[in-house]
Amino acid sequence: MLESELFALLEQTADAAYAVTDAGEICSWNRAAERLFGYPAGEVLRRDIDEVLDAFDALGTDALAGGFDAATRRWDGTSGGIPNFDLEVRTKSGARIWVNVSTIVFDNARTGRRLYIRLARDISQRRQNEELLGRMADVARQVVTLADRAADRAAEHAPVDRLSEQEHRILTLLAAGNNTASIARALTISPQTLRNHLHHINRKLRTHNRLEAVTHARRRGLID
Repeated sequence: MLESELFALLEQTADAAYAVTDAGEICSWNRAAERLFGYPAGEVLRRDIDEVLDAFDALGTDALAGGFDAATRRWDGTSGGIPNFDLEVRTKSGARIWVNVSTIVFDNARTGRRLYIRLARDISQRRQNEELLGRMADVARQVVTLADRAADRAAEHAPVDRLSEQEHRILTLLAAGNNTASIARALTISPQTLRNHLHHINRKLRTHNRLEAVTHARRRGLID
């Protein structure tokens, strides 16, 4: 296929299509490219593609829009093709838009010249939706965090049933580091009676074990 035939074929695609040399010189620019990027073909032919599009890749780094090193993705002729990649480019009006680019490598057997055919489509809306979803996810995480904190504060200040004097003494002794055996002896009660008291303490404080009960009681100022 001759280059002229190739360029005529590119006029039939709905994608913005342009061809560049290894050096990035633009040698074809179809009508869809004119509509997408805003430049008439006459203004860009034989110019450097990077000068025209001022492209950056998804990481915000300089990305060669022409030649074989596009968007840091190299082509060695054996990988089965160049993967699609996203670029942020500048239109003639100065607006920045996102495009997804696919590549066809064309070797002209007659001239020995290699051309890179870029097919680009506007994905700005998709990128905006992705960014919006990302921001919404961040907000949702913040809301969950705030809700968890509010729930913790509410639990700390939720009303509890009044502790009896005996239960208060037991909590005080637990807070001082006494074990259950020494507490039972100090209060002259049986271990079973002590377990009953501990059960009632946890129920009243809405806790699940002795450590939680002591911690919760201290936070509420029920014990020193």
